[in-house]
Amino acid sequence: MTQSNANSIDKAGQVRQGEELDLARLNPWLQSQIPGISGAPKVTQYSGGASNWTYCLAYPERELILRRAPAGTKAKGAHDMGREYRLQAALKPVYQYVPDMLAHSEDEDLIGAEFYVMEKFTGLIPRKNLPRDTVITPEQTRQLCLNALDSLICLHQVDHKAAGLDHLGKGAGYTQRQIEGWTARYQKAKTWNVPSGKSVSSWLANNIPEKEHICITHNDFRFDNLVLDIDDPTKIIGVLDWELATLGDPLMDLGNSLAYWVEEGDDFLAKSTRRQPTHLPGMLTRQEVIDYYLEKTGFEVDDFTFYEVYGLYRLAAIAQQIYYRYHHKQTDNPAFKNIWFFVHYLLWRCRKAIKRKR
Repeated sequence: MTQSNANSIDKAGQVRQGEELDLARLNPWLQSQIPGISGAPKVTQYSGGASNWTYCLAYPERELILRRAPAGTKAKGAHDMGREYRLQAALKPVYQYVPDMLAHSEDEDLIGAEFYVMEKFTGLIPRKNLPRDTVITPEQTRQLCLNALDSLICLHQVDHKAAGLDHLGKGAGYTQRQIEGWTARYQKAKTWNVPSGKSVSSWLANNIPEKEHICITHNDFRFDNLVLDIDDPTKIIGVLDWELATLGDPLMDLGNSLAYWVEEGDDFLAKSTRRQPTHLPGMLTRQEVIDYYLEKTGFEVDDFTFYEVYGLYRLAAIAQQIYYRYHHKQTDNPAFKNIWFFVHYLLWRCRKAIKRKR
């Protein structure tokens, strides 16, 4: 039996020091852009995620979500709030899980960075663990897992050309561009205390699959970017965080998701990094996820190793970019202090998968 209540609804917390919003500048602008809000909002901040800063603005009439890029040096093309805003606005008519876009500003004088404001989904977000008072059976956990995968498959099956969304990315050649791009980002962000990663990036470059599929990809599809129905936590009502979405290869999108997928039989290092409830009884294993996805989509893949290694290498590059900011004192968030060790671990996982294939 599913048990949940209003206390399970995902809530923001206190704004982190140094990341406050300038309401004196921001609030008049918001009231000029979004009809029906008045007064000054109560501002809270979501702690999840290590990239963009996300705030909840609670007005008497409604709650809004504001997203902006973090302070500090950023990779070229990363944290593009305007692109993220326009992409979701274009996708909303053909993909029901996207929130409504409400306002966007490139004026950095308002809060110190470009930002956008969107509809707030009210529901559960399955972070490292489900909310304490949300109890679901293994059968319901499996259904949640299947529903999550179905929402990803639904995205991959959107006809982007018919929907007028073929401007979202370059399309063909995506796989090679990703390998070259993430290799360059990793090398640029490399610090003295992490491996070169060249053996993994070279293997990827030399093993690009001949067949490439192109569709709309999310590229950060995880349980903690999903919003669940408060009355039925097996039901997906929203998909969040579209920063990295583009026209890409769906199997690489799945590989990205599986890089975060920590299952019950994994080693203690993997378990120490778990940030979504994929360990629960009833959850599919990574191999079961692959099998389900291929069966539902009809894609034929003899060996998923390339996509597995790509997902892990990409995650290593993302982690290293985050650590680079900490290493160079662009952020003092203590959560980033030991990410360099996780980079070692991810590259070890890559080499292990490559060796297994051989």
